[in-house]
Amino acid sequence: MLFCSFEYILLFLPISIIGFFYFCYKKYYLTAKIWIIISSIFFYGWWNVHYIPLVLASVICNYIVGHFILTSNNYKLRKKIIFIIGITFNLILLGYFKYSYFLLLNINSIFNTEITAKHIILPLGISFFTFQQISFLCDYYHGEIKKVSFINYAATVTFFAHLIAGPIIRYKEIIPQFDSDDNKTVDYNNISKGLFIFFIGLFKKIIIADTLSMYAISGFASTSPLSFFAAWVTSLSFTFQLYFDFSGYTDMAIGSALMFNIVFPINFNSPYKALNIKDFWDRWHMTLSSFLRDYLYIPLGGNRKGINRTYINILITFCLCGFWHGAGWRFLFWGLLHAFALILHRIWNKNGHSLNRYLSWFLTFNFLNLTWIFFRAEKVESAINIITGMFGLNGITFSNALYQLLPKEGTVDLRFLICLILSFLILFSKNTSQLASNINKNWHAISFVIIIIVIMAVFSFAPTHAANDFIYFDF
Repeated sequence: MLFCSFEYILLFLPISIIGFFYFCYKKYYLTAKIWIIISSIFFYGWWNVHYIPLVLASVICNYIVGHFILTSNNYKLRKKIIFIIGITFNLILLGYFKYSYFLLLNINSIFNTEITAKHIILPLGISFFTFQQISFLCDYYHGEIKKVSFINYAATVTFFAHLIAGPIIRYKEIIPQFDSDDNKTVDYNNISKGLFIFFIGLFKKIIIADTLSMYAISGFASTSPLSFFAAWVTSLSFTFQLYFDFSGYTDMAIGSALMFNIVFPINFNSPYKALNIKDFWDRWHMTLSSFLRDYLYIPLGGNRKGINRTYINILITFCLCGFWHGAGWRFLFWGLLHAFALILHRIWNKNGHSLNRYLSWFLTFNFLNLTWIFFRAEKVESAINIITGMFGLNGITFSNALYQLLPKEGTVDLRFLICLILSFLILFSKNTSQLASNINKNWHAISFVIIIIVIMAVFSFAPTHAANDFIYFDF
């Protein structure tokens, strides 16, 4: 079930909210959490009911491992062994579904074998709920959380607002909110604020991301050389599509949770305003960045063991970051590019160099725009075609290659121009969290008007009424 579907907006979300607060009103607080779990399992099963046992098994096994870690506090060796078993279980589960096909293909290619490589359907959200449970085990192991009830744990992991594509939340961030007496009654300010954030995300997804996706898909699929203009249309379309698709999803997730009085962590903070590559990773997919920092980079030694070790740790972290995004060499290459950029940034700063902020932004944005090509291109030839076109090596004329990207042959499609202008305007304006934080409690009428405008725009301007899947569902 998509956040931007009629089923979710008009049926599932309202029924889930009403049911939750009904049980809270009756003071059946345990039942309210069970309602969340049942609703979330139904939400997940809407995609593929056959993978419900996988999610439940993952939750149950990780809870059992966490319980044994807690009861082994006085036995360090046993506690460590149980912890390693738990992490290994999660990595094997993720590896089997996400990387086994890729691994077998490469073994066949390298060793000229003919091992049958069956393509396995990737369970929706497995990367996210696996990382979340690894986080839970790590926090349990280091004593950052105490005894947890199974209902609380299951409600946290399966909560539909973040189950499919994040944000990657931590147990200690959410359950205190579920258990707070203040959050067990309807807060109409949170309802209207959540709706505002949700419909901003809907606008990003349906109006901007889904429109730009047509040009990105066409450009990356092109087998003829792309001209300068066509290549830039393609790269910018995907750069903005990816951001508005994922940040739109995140806004809808945050807005949905807020209607339950649950505040999720911010996942995007205007990442394309970044003035350097480190600044970008402090703003982009922030919950993933903090996960990699806290559970990989710092345990590897971080920057505490000398310059060379710091660079190695950055390379390891971003190689794994790349592979987390997908089973393919292009994702590894994309991660390596960002690792090298971060290392160069450290060297640059260490030597006391600086750049004009506008030049710094220009270089950072174009580096991101260039590296997203490797992230998106399924074939090397496609990436080379776009990059050579961007540097004018395929010609600079407004050629037929550009027309092939446009729905109306021979014309500059108005929707594309509007979306591209909107993308840059939004790039330099306040983001969703900033807009929401600046609104006082007497803004319900304004929120209602904005929602109506967004709904009208969706039905009059969107390329199709059937929304595309979110990009990060593939990860």
